[in-house]
Amino acid sequence: MIKPFEKPIYVTRPFLPPLTQFCQGLEEIWESAWLTNYGPLVQRYERELSEFIQTDNICLFNNGTLALQIALQGMGISGEVITTPYTFVATTHVLYWNKIRPVFVDIEPDYYTLDPEKVEEAITPWTSAILAVHVYGHPCKLDALADIARRHKLKLIYDAAHAFGVNVGGQSIAHFGDLSMFSFHATKLYHSIEGGLLTFQESGLKGVFDYLKNFGFKNDVEVVMPGTNAKMNEVQALMGIQVLKYFPEIIARREAITRLYRERLKEIPGIRITPPLSPDVEFNYGYMPIEVEEEDFGMSRDDLYEKLKEWNVHGRRYFYPLLCDYACYRNVSVRDPLTVARRVTGRILTLPIYDGLKLSDVEKICEIVMSFQRQKAQNLRSRSYGMRRERIQDHEANR
Repeated sequence: MIKPFEKPIYVTRPFLPPLTQFCQGLEEIWESAWLTNYGPLVQRYERELSEFIQTDNICLFNNGTLALQIALQGMGISGEVITTPYTFVATTHVLYWNKIRPVFVDIEPDYYTLDPEKVEEAITPWTSAILAVHVYGHPCKLDALADIARRHKLKLIYDAAHAFGVNVGGQSIAHFGDLSMFSFHATKLYHSIEGGLLTFQESGLKGVFDYLKNFGFKNDVEVVMPGTNAKMNEVQALMGIQVLKYFPEIIARREAITRLYRERLKEIPGIRITPPLSPDVEFNYGYMPIEVEEEDFGMSRDDLYEKLKEWNVHGRRYFYPLLCDYACYRNVSVRDPLTVARRVTGRILTLPIYDGLKLSDVEKICEIVMSFQRQKAQNLRSRSYGMRRERIQDHEANR
């Protein structure tokens, strides 16, 4: 008999460094009395990230949404941008705030990233860029999208909110495309409480982004453009610096959790897990998505989502619904039928994964899911037995 978890198992929990270590860092902030406006810890954090990613072309922000919003403005993106409906709302919100029309196209079925064929079909004279998302940290079709962008002279921008720490071919995923945005929100596997990072190929963008995130100030008497306030503060930088020290351990723990999930769930009818990634991809194990096929599993994704909560397991229907189905975007014309995206959004469920999740808890979560499948098989047997009994009784009655 499986008992519910005594305490809630949430879809994620943030990694926190030792409190004594964090407090030591706070003492440094208290000593300097410098809380924001590009303080010493932000400067140090920027240097450490630059070394981690192996590029000098980086810029820190107080959150990922403002980072991407400023990126589009600083790059002069306008008109139409081809993007995905299968992502977090911020990806499309930044287009709206820059008065850019989103053009939604379908995703590929394996890793849920933009389908390059659909991208190329959607290009018009008004298209200025492609905004693709490394969904759950899965790299997009990098070569195909780069080829399309090059041939059509489009900017290639990646929402890499989920992809910090992912490497492809031995180099950071930050080195692909014209620009990438990483989110350091507390729900991500790597975080700075809140935070965002831009990496880019054109070094001249650094100055532009620095102006735009600091009200447009060039110095104390010159404002060169109408910027906003999107600066990272010292406490955020402190958290980011300290969590970065533990990043390899975080990845290792999440990899072990992912391997166990995949091993235990792979044989359950109606549960689909993503195929193994290419050997040249070093993954970050940020999410554990599954698709629930109702006919084979015996219940819908929504039923499983609600049923798991009875055992105190809180997954997330991520992403659901599609962006184009939100009230604020229903007036956006969508020519693509979005066949794959609509199927996936009705079946996707992300299961709990975080570095502190015990493997025994993962075993129990999988056992709970399997128990639903066994119950389905038992119900089918009972139904079949009942039908046979009815046929025998009818036969006896007609003799």
